[in-house]
Amino acid sequence: MSNLPDPRENPDYVIAEAAEEYMRPIKDIASELGITDEELLLHGHYVAKVDYRKLLDRLADRPDGKYVDVTAISPTPLGEGKSTSTMGLLQGMGKRGVNVTAAIRQPSGGPTMNIKGSAAGGGLAQCIPLTPFSLGLTGDINAIMNAHNLAMVALNTRMQHERNYNDEQLARLSGMDRLNIDPTNVEMGWIIDFCCQGLRNIVMGLGGRSDGFTMQSKFGIAVSSEVMAILAVAQDLADMRKRMGKIVVAYDRGGKAITTEDLEVAGAMTAWMVEALNPNLMQSLEGQPVFVHAGPFANIAIGQSSILADRVALKVSDYHLTESGFGADIGFEKFWNLKSRFSGLKPNCAVVVATIRALKCHGGAPIPVPGKPMPEEYASENVEWVEKGCANLVHHINTVRKAGINPVVCINAFYTDTDAEIAKVRELGEAAGARVALSRHWEHGGEGALGFADAVIDACNEPNDFKLLYEIDVPLRDRIDLIAKEVYGADGVDYSDEALAKAKKIEDDPELSQLGTCMVKTHLSLTDNPALKGVPTGWRLFVRDILTYGGAGFVVPVAGAISLMPGSGSNPAYRRVDVDVETGKVKGIF
Repeated sequence: MSNLPDPRENPDYVIAEAAEEYMRPIKDIASELGITDEELLLHGHYVAKVDYRKLLDRLADRPDGKYVDVTAISPTPLGEGKSTSTMGLLQGMGKRGVNVTAAIRQPSGGPTMNIKGSAAGGGLAQCIPLTPFSLGLTGDINAIMNAHNLAMVALNTRMQHERNYNDEQLARLSGMDRLNIDPTNVEMGWIIDFCCQGLRNIVMGLGGRSDGFTMQSKFGIAVSSEVMAILAVAQDLADMRKRMGKIVVAYDRGGKAITTEDLEVAGAMTAWMVEALNPNLMQSLEGQPVFVHAGPFANIAIGQSSILADRVALKVSDYHLTESGFGADIGFEKFWNLKSRFSGLKPNCAVVVATIRALKCHGGAPIPVPGKPMPEEYASENVEWVEKGCANLVHHINTVRKAGINPVVCINAFYTDTDAEIAKVRELGEAAGARVALSRHWEHGGEGALGFADAVIDACNEPNDFKLLYEIDVPLRDRIDLIAKEVYGADGVDYSDEALAKAKKIEDDPELSQLGTCMVKTHLSLTDNPALKGVPTGWRLFVRDILTYGGAGFVVPVAGAISLMPGSGSNPAYRRVDVDVETGKVKGIF
């Protein structure tokens, strides 16, 4: 790695561009994993998809490798470096000669072009090539947008024709029966893969009777779509097709759900998703295999790398690292009680990533503001802030331990961290029952993550007692109460009148009551208030709405004021992205 630019002096895209000169052909990486040419679907020299059906059929009898989830403490608004730490761990285990893979989530165009930037990792621990990774990759998110928005096209078209024609005309012109859709009770909206607060609430269909049905509507960001959730949890194409037909789009005037199957659009939606179901294969800066599949935003979505990517990787590697979104209260909780429940895969270890920066934030330091320089206090030693902030770390360690999994704390080091600050995190993390590893992968790549790799390997080879937080027959409000108290630390749960009515309806429905529970909550705090740091006490979770994702297989309680369409900040990343017109190279992606 000595031939790459110094990360202390160069932005991530400069490092990635330099590393891309040394990239290995993806065919070579696949071959080393035992993936055959027939199973590899090339997208150029350095990106491919893997035919999951052929591979899983061929390797059905091969034992799975060890399974590691990567999560974090409650982050600052700038993130904790989970992707960076996942890449660093992958590279460190590779340096140890371990047959290891990783699965990370495909970045959304929203954060890539907004404040946060891409999610390829950082410094000397990245997934490459950076440009295709950040700008659409093999088209999975585009397929999701097309599939999702096709359902809304079908809905609005059906509403227009049901308004314009009587029952006899509908039957004669199209063979349709009237669905009697209630325009004031539409569950779905449209999606776009950018952050645009101006699309949160819209009116569509303005004009004449030929211009669609006039109605209130909304946009969410693409990765919040139920279609993305289905991509994350689907076991195969047949499972995806079945789930796609169960998506609830709206309700009729009697309160009965109108699904994509009712609108006769589920098949066409699935057609858009056939190729997207195959996981993508890329590489780290040091040439280890990285699967990229499904999307981010565990605060407003399931936020997990896909079950299919994990199943494929576990068949071709001895250790597999999979990434969950945001802190253990959000991403790990969904990995624990949704993804693991659906997949049947049991993890051997969970990594909790922590930075001194975020621990200081939870301990009383000024809260960083996206788009503005980091407050100068973060560059100076303050062990007291770190010690207070470790209460948040210990809380997340305890969450992992409640799942019966061995926790490893990764101190994702930055060069301004001091020995005294690091020693305090190690002391308190070990006292809470976790292995604690200092890792300098951002600055030194795999060589800086050797101790981190050793700690994870040791944890994976110790027995654990993985168990779910709740059984599926536990009533919905009792589940929400368990998550709020056991994972968030709340005293209890309060509901809006609308959310309470929906909860009771779900509990009384034999089918809906058996769906999983996917919480929507801010990632910036254990509470539903992003301004409250550390481990707040004496608070209650407020659930303002509950959505039904019948296809994905869960209901979605929405806590606090969080929106499914993030807003763009005043200094978005797209201002710094450009193209060299001589070479065609994209620059400025972080």
